[in-house]
Amino acid sequence: MLITFLQALFTVTAIFVAVGAKVLYAGVNESGGEFGVFSPGNVGFGLPGRFNVDYAFINKSTVDVFVDQEKINFFRVTFLMERMCPPSTGLGSRFNETYFSEFADAIDYITNNKGAYALIDPHNYMRYNDPSSQPTTGSVIGNTTDPAAATTEQFKEFWHEIARRFVRNEKVVFGINNEPHDMATDLLLKNNQAAIDGIRSAGAHQLILAPGNGFTGGHSWTQVTGNGDAPSSDFMNQLVDPLNNTAIDIHEYLDIDFSGSHAECTQPGPSNLAALTQWLQDNNLKAMITEFGGGNNDGCFQAVSDLIGYIADNDVYIGWAIWAAGPLWGTNSPCCGADTGSLEPGQVNDLGGPNGFETVWAQAVRPNIPATLKRSGISGLF
Repeated sequence: MLITFLQALFTVTAIFVAVGAKVLYAGVNESGGEFGVFSPGNVGFGLPGRFNVDYAFINKSTVDVFVDQEKINFFRVTFLMERMCPPSTGLGSRFNETYFSEFADAIDYITNNKGAYALIDPHNYMRYNDPSSQPTTGSVIGNTTDPAAATTEQFKEFWHEIARRFVRNEKVVFGINNEPHDMATDLLLKNNQAAIDGIRSAGAHQLILAPGNGFTGGHSWTQVTGNGDAPSSDFMNQLVDPLNNTAIDIHEYLDIDFSGSHAECTQPGPSNLAALTQWLQDNNLKAMITEFGGGNNDGCFQAVSDLIGYIADNDVYIGWAIWAAGPLWGTNSPCCGADTGSLEPGQVNDLGGPNGFETVWAQAVRPNIPATLKRSGISGLF
């Protein structure tokens, strides 16, 4: 009788937690590990590259500011698959150990030194072998009509190896790939499933984030994208994770074409996410908005604040990360208008004035950072 009572109590408690779950993760993108290769038509330019010159992952002092002063708990850290797995040896389990060790040091600092969560982000658009003009260059992974393309099985092997190396770090989150686009959506499902299978076969139990097609845009989740590619909503509810610890990875910019390249915010995040939110509810799934941003103006301050508020008000979302900080941006803007600057503390914009950390972050993000973020335990949906 006691066992039955305890089982019933656990079930009720679990249901309560699921219904009441709010924002677990709040943070920022750390962009830089994918830098130094953009050179249209010049395949192989910048590979493997020079650490802290062509590419870099984090400023540790920046991480200190974000964790100690801003009280966030989440960093999305970018890297390039062509650096991790050089094209000369191909995608799989054979890594450039120098590059991996540099990346692992950044992840270790975030998770073990600062106690925050780190999302591992292969910033490759579900493409591999030519990042010279990202996001358009490179062969789509798993495309059997392209003899140069890495296979879905190689992608699984790659993810198995990443997961094996981080299997004991409970504060790691695995992000399958940045912004897949212009590919068959059923192929994206296969690649996502292969990554999940590879991660779980390595014994890793941490949270996985799976992207959709069409640059994984939330506004277009239920729509045809690219050149007639089926909606992500038609396929991504078919993903199977034996541990039920996978969420959907969403990007949602607020400018006119959802690109994040314009200073003005004209797209209302809450209404544009309504169909996705309903789909998540219908399929009993969770999502995280891992990229969004806005320019240095009052309209964007309000739009960004509205988006973060919407995430907090809808319990199908487990968190957010704004684009972007990073050690190499300097006076450049990673998003949302030329004069905004990055979110990197201590830098300025191209006009020599306050950058996004002093404007966008201070006005729209800082007031919306939850006080009750997840601070311990394995990365997950609860």
